[in-house]
Amino acid sequence: MAKSFRAELRVVYVLPIVPASAKNPNLHYEIPEYERMIHKDSEQQLKAIVSKRVPRNLKVRTLIGHGNAAHEIVRLAEEEKVNLIVIATHGHTGFHHLVVGSVAEKVVRLAHCPVLAVREPRQK
Repeated sequence: MAKSFRAELRVVYVLPIVPASAKNPNLHYEIPEYERMIHKDSEQQLKAIVSKRVPRNLKVRTLIGHGNAAHEIVRLAEEEKVNLIVIATHGHTGFHHLVVGSVAEKVVRLAHCPVLAVREPRQK
């Protein structure tokens, strides 16, 4: 689809916020250093995925967000002035959907632009 419309892609991954203190009192780490390390690792992994899966003739940028996934996706979309958000949905229903919720559903509700939700194929 991006190729047909000569679109520029923004591939986004959102990291959860690291809790201020570990539940295990014997575990200690420096939050800012740990977050920088996770951010850098996530950037490298995201770029590797893009290089494998996105044709080289498409313009693409990778973005790493931090915090609530739905809110960060919408925030980044607004900041980048995107025309369409394409998001995968796992299609969970019932208890799992009730407890965990749906990032895709929240993005649809919050987004300033159209959202295309693509359901992943079911595993057989």
